Amino acid sequence: MDSTVPSDPVPNVVDLAARLRAELGEESVPQVPQARYGGDRAVPGASDIFFVLVLPHDVAGVQTTLRLAHETATPVVPRGAGSGLSGGATATDGAIVLGLERLSTIREIDPLDEVAVVEAGVITADLSAALAPHGFFYAPDPASVGISTIGGNIATNAGGLHCAKYGVTRESVLGLEVVLADGTLLRTGHRSIKGVTGLDLTQLLIGSEGTLAVVVGATVRIRPLPVARRTVLARFDSAAQAAAGVGAISRSPVQPAATELLDAGTLADIDAHAGSHIAAGDGAMLLVELDGYGVEEQTRDLIGALTAAGGDVRAIESETEAERLWELRRSSRAAGGGRARLGEDVAVPTSRLAELLTELEAIGRRHGVRTSAVAHAGDGNLHPSFSLLGVPEDPSGQLPPAILAAADDLVRTALDLGGTISGEHGIGTSKRGWLDLELSPASRALQHRVKEAFDPQHLLNPGKAL
Repeated sequence: MDSTVPSDPVPNVVDLAARLRAELGEESVPQVPQARYGGDRAVPGASDIFFVLVLPHDVAGVQTTLRLAHETATPVVPRGAGSGLSGGATATDGAIVLGLERLSTIREIDPLDEVAVVEAGVITADLSAALAPHGFFYAPDPASVGISTIGGNIATNAGGLHCAKYGVTRESVLGLEVVLADGTLLRTGHRSIKGVTGLDLTQLLIGSEGTLAVVVGATVRIRPLPVARRTVLARFDSAAQAAAGVGAISRSPVQPAATELLDAGTLADIDAHAGSHIAAGDGAMLLVELDGYGVEEQTRDLIGALTAAGGDVRAIESETEAERLWELRRSSRAAGGGRARLGEDVAVPTSRLAELLTELEAIGRRHGVRTSAVAHAGDGNLHPSFSLLGVPEDPSGQLPPAILAAADDLVRTALDLGGTISGEHGIGTSKRGWLDLELSPASRALQHRVKEAFDPQHLLNPGKAL
């Protein structure tokens, strides 16, 4: 993006930018917004669109922005860190891109009530770092935990490695502070762990991808740091057998904090990317973390269950080795780059995960594309990857038809197995074409009426999610 002024500028948007600078200050409305604000990690912004970037320092600045946008009928695209993977923060032509990154204050930490009050731009990992001296942590931990923001996590209902035990973002949010489309500040929910007064607007807003309101703050639940942790590694001959190992865990008395499945293709990609040596032929891996009291007893029972399921199992005694394994797991999304590639996100009941992994391989053969997969196996959330060797990545984000056809087959298979088209990344722009496969006409119509109630001019994040 070379300029804030397009070749054929929209007068009201240019005038609006000037009004915003007058009210918020010059540095809150950059003359030339960086191109990275036009898209997210999966869907880049188009090079020929024009948008106004607004980076307010406080909630009042967000209210001012939305009030002026409402007065001028200007679309607004809310944005956290842009770490999303579905196009939810991709700019639209003539819109305001409203970045919340400067709302980064942790307002309160209360160990007695087990809550923290934070602004939307707080980095997820920074919250846990601030909680650690108090003996607490914040449970949701998407792979982007080091860069993603609390507000963005709330907008997408982000998941992560520890969802199987601690739940996704919605299980850790008690109340919200949001700004409505007309600039009105609204507080929802409560500070207490329990509360059932009125309709649950907090849960409605979580995962709504900025289409109903702009999240500016949250009261979140925090949890005591576990007294102990232990990592267990299990190798299986195939991904389907590793998925059967997940079933064995479900039948045991153990509830792991994290259960991650990495197939042979993912392990090979990680080794190529990181210079590690964790792949073992065509075999797959389960990487499991246990935490809390009785970790020795948990480890014993887990090893027994996975060994009986055919796994080659060992507990990782070295903390350094365990940290390195989890670091490699988190790096799996970056591995396998440089070629035409699509990372997907579906979820199925955990009992059907082996079927989905088996069908993934068949889909790859059918369409002539390479497949690999990593899964939050403890809750059935699969992140498969489709790629074509020898076909370079297109900077514009365009993908070969074979990859798109393979992804379509995968999504339909997940639905046939009782699953969903998105486990944690959200719909954004990249998954809108599959919505009618999962949601009935009555459900879609009701959701659009809810949108009308919150945002009658349809200004908030147009074209996303719904």
